[in-house]
Amino acid sequence: MKKFIKTYLLSIVGVIVGAVAGYAYWKLVGCSSGSCAITSKPLNSTLYGAVMGGLLFSIFQNNNKKTA
Repeated sequence: MKKFIKTYLLSIVGVIVGAVAGYAYWKLVGCSSGSCAITSKPLNSTLYGAVMGGLLFSIFQNNNKKTA
């Protein structure tokens, strides 16, 4: 478990930051009419932010794999 966390720490942080940002976006901006697919519910906005944050932060992750 420690090795997994150490390997994917940047992606995990990205998921957490993205989830917080997605929830904040729903809370501060949101969608008043309820017709917006992503921002109409806090769960949708939080999950979308978590996925986008994880993807964004994983770009900067260093994956040095040794070949045999």
